[in-house]
Amino acid sequence: MKTAVVTGATSGIGNYVLKSLLREGYKVFAGYRDIKHKKELMILSDDVIPFRIDMTKKWTIEDAIKTISSSCEKIDVLVNAAGKVVAGPLETLSVDKVREQFEVNAFSHFELAQGLFDKLDGGKIINISSMASYGVFPFLAPYCASKRTLDMMFNSLRIETGTKVQIISVKPGVIATPLWEKSIDINKDNFGAGKYKIVGDYLVANAIRNSNSGLSPKTVANKVMEIIKAKNPKNSYTIGLDAFCVEMLSRLPQCIIDRIVEEQLRKKVAAQLDKVLLTGVVQKTVEPEKEESAEVEEDTVVENSENPDERLEAALQEAMAEENS
Repeated sequence: MKTAVVTGATSGIGNYVLKSLLREGYKVFAGYRDIKHKKELMILSDDVIPFRIDMTKKWTIEDAIKTISSSCEKIDVLVNAAGKVVAGPLETLSVDKVREQFEVNAFSHFELAQGLFDKLDGGKIINISSMASYGVFPFLAPYCASKRTLDMMFNSLRIETGTKVQIISVKPGVIATPLWEKSIDINKDNFGAGKYKIVGDYLVANAIRNSNSGLSPKTVANKVMEIIKAKNPKNSYTIGLDAFCVEMLSRLPQCIIDRIVEEQLRKKVAAQLDKVLLTGVVQKTVEPEKEESAEVEEDTVVENSENPDERLEAALQEAMAEENS
């Protein structure tokens, strides 16, 4: 019986990969963080061996390595699927949150792979990276950078170790997984109530949309199974039209990338602002009559302007004024 190790096995892509491996007759060490998921994993099959691993806690990674190493002679495939999304403006985002993002999405996977590397001789490591690895998403810089770090570290490991272990990066586009809903709670305080609030509102709306309309995680799991069965897989796979477009965009000169990304961000945030204004979410505290008249006039300019940049600029100026008052 072949043996696999899967992190992030309780939901999303990792859970689909786990179930696909079981159907193929694998014994699977399935990683979970919250103890409440242990029983859920155990009832799936007698071939599931749950192990606890918190990607932010070094001792749980070390314990996982000991547990797995002492329970098998060889590992045929390691699938690193655990991850999280940290978002926010770098001007104000806590460095500790950025550091944790790198721990979860990159360093923890590398440490686990190091500890199991001898057992993986002749096998495969498959990292669930992201189109974010191409690095063109503002306010998601920690996520993008952590995925890029994951790819770069394992690329180097592959070159350094030759053919001992096949190392493959899978870069999907937007996937409909609980990751996005979780990200709303994780990042809810990162944008504050000032000039970045509008961007935060847009990202929340976008996360909700992603969790409902993204590519099915089953599609990624199917690709992972193809890679596992392939004798000579490619080093990297891009999945989804959005991911392919981002990959192509990343090959342009940086000045052009910046211009395109800034323009798209302004349009999308301005569209979110329109929704806020139409639903009456934006409310003002009115004092003297003259000020009320001026504010109403300003609102009219924001709502009726045909230029999204003007609407956005007016809203940002208002937010900054409120923040400084």
